[in-house]
Amino acid sequence: MKTNLALIVLAAGLLTSSAWAAQPITLRVRTAGDLAELCGADPKSPGADAKINYCHGFAQGVVDLELQHTEDKKPFCFPSPAPSRTATLTEFVGWVRALPEHRGLPATDGLFKFLGERFPCK
Repeated sequence: MKTNLALIVLAAGLLTSSAWAAQPITLRVRTAGDLAELCGADPKSPGADAKINYCHGFAQGVVDLELQHTEDKKPFCFPSPAPSRTATLTEFVGWVRALPEHRGLPATDGLFKFLGERFPCK
């Protein structure tokens, strides 16, 4: 009987914690500051996985789209081998936080400005 009660309490705790983890989260990226906040989320904070994954997906999507549509003059050129996405986005967060004027740039403009400064085409 005590074993069954312990299992019920454990199951209730797991259901409660998984229900808390499943709380909906709204993510919006309009500015470079918004994107940097998601990219720089504390991995231990609630919703961090969603924020960081959104950041990476957003960045990869806009970079892929930009590189597909600009054959002549690319706004940035990654070296070979390219740095990891995580390392590059960590640098982006620092770049945005370093100067307040970076925060208000539209998200894609800010990301491309950073990438152009960090990885200029030669």
